[in-house]
Amino acid sequence: MSMTHLIDLLTAPDRDAFLTKLAAEGPVSRGVYLDGTPLWLVTGHTESLTVLTDPRFSSDPTKQSQLDVASAAGLPEDVAPYLMRTLGAYDPPDHTRVRRLVSRAFTARRVERLRPRIQQITDELLDGLPEEFDLIERFAYPLPIQVICELLGVPGEDRDTWRGWAGDLTAPDPARIAAGARGLVAYMARLLACKAGQGGEDLLSALITVRDDDGDRLSEHELIALSISILIAGHETTVGLISQSVHLILTRSLKLGDDDIARAVEEFLRYSGPAEIAVLRYALEPVELGGVTISAGEAVQVVYAAANRDPGRFDRPHQLDPHRADNAHLGFGHGIHYCLGAALARAETEIALSTLLRRLPGLELAVPADQVGWRPGMQRALAALPVRVRPS
Repeated sequence: MSMTHLIDLLTAPDRDAFLTKLAAEGPVSRGVYLDGTPLWLVTGHTESLTVLTDPRFSSDPTKQSQLDVASAAGLPEDVAPYLMRTLGAYDPPDHTRVRRLVSRAFTARRVERLRPRIQQITDELLDGLPEEFDLIERFAYPLPIQVICELLGVPGEDRDTWRGWAGDLTAPDPARIAAGARGLVAYMARLLACKAGQGGEDLLSALITVRDDDGDRLSEHELIALSISILIAGHETTVGLISQSVHLILTRSLKLGDDDIARAVEEFLRYSGPAEIAVLRYALEPVELGGVTISAGEAVQVVYAAANRDPGRFDRPHQLDPHRADNAHLGFGHGIHYCLGAALARAETEIALSTLLRRLPGLELAVPADQVGWRPGMQRALAALPVRVRPS
């Protein structure tokens, strides 16, 4: 059986072609993690659902010994637990407890209350744009950054500082990774300490004070880890979703009205969503899956992007259909680890697209489509999106 190196996906100039070739290996195939450790790659939709929901697969890296995820990511031991021990790395009953507490603070009502503010930020960013600009730099990036900072209660003047540390986490230099990780942890610890007892209306203040019916609360360690993961995930994936959605609209000459946007966003998530791979899972016992036997302790990587184009689940999976009705995509994951911020990402993207298309109907690419490049990395992300507004 051939071995697919995961790092080849992260650096592939044509990720779609790579994923098509990977899926041809079968719904479950052998692969190699970033540090060279063997693992299983799951590309079938049905098989992916099994891994994401079956309790025989754990999300907790401490329940296996074959793969040192923190070392593979270049994280130093003193801060690795804060970066690795996110909500996605818990199993029940710990996951159930933490998710319940976070969900009491990060509610649908809180997201809904943000919609007018998201609309206001969107309009402000579109005011006074030049005729030609990078849509990511001027729109798709600052919108989610400002929204997540205001949601969490992160001071706007600190934005460039923590963004620099967050960027360091994906640097090729281990010293930069360590510095970024330590900077983020120390910053969030200070910010949470400042908010304690202040009674603010922001999400961080709510997470500090939230209690369950038994009086249980989040520990300081849990607060720091969760806050960092929400801060980073709350802007990175939405930047990708907004910019890649606009890229598809422009390169496919899609005509979308306000009533089409919500369904189109779901198709953009399926077809070109930013989250291409899931958090690693580990078999707790031998599991038969997709015609192979996964041994206890072995690592399993669900490849969302391939499962989202599985012809066994989707009709015409390689065709972009913004009106697709049956769309059980995995763009936000599935099961108990379904993305906590999915409603916020949808709200931001729907408002961003509907406003952009209404206010800038003459928007078009400023360069040939084949000159729009992709960033290497764990998520699908455009390097830049040069656009111009065609005079009416």
